[in-house]
Amino acid sequence: MPETFDEPDPGAGATARVAPAGAAAEVAEALKYGPRGALFIASVAVGLLFAGWLAFYFFLFLPRGTIG
Repeated sequence: MPETFDEPDPGAGATARVAPAGAAAEVAEALKYGPRGALFIASVAVGLLFAGWLAFYFFLFLPRGTIG
């Protein structure tokens, strides 16, 4: 944010903080395992959620028995 209105705001057109463009091979190598890692993290999260649900089911709901 500029201190005064006299200083220009870099805005969206500024290239001061933009990473240099890499070659297509470098970009492909960097993104090679991206989807696999995302699927792994999502699978771990779903597995933990399912394990928590099973824990609630077996330790809270089953010991109470039937209601009524």
